[in-house]
Amino acid sequence: MARGWESKSVAEQMEDADRALEMRDSVRITREESVRKDRLETLRMSRARLLEQLDRARNAAHRATLNAALMAIEKETAELSKVVSSKSANN
Repeated sequence: MARGWESKSVAEQMEDADRALEMRDSVRITREESVRKDRLETLRMSRARLLEQLDRARNAAHRATLNAALMAIEKETAELSKVVSSKSANN
């Protein structure tokens, strides 16, 4: 009788371990995705900083430079967001 309970316990433990591995693998983020998300966050912070600077800038040449930087950040953000959303849709 004790052996039957022991075997059942081992089988349950093995199933639990398999489920845990499956969950870990499904949640794991690839290094590439992590780098991409970090870059998006950096771009968002840079955009906020540029908007603050643009709000205070009075010199036309400085404003033009800030606007160009802002457009470049928004373009890169859009490109990275497309990649992230298309990868999410595939999973």
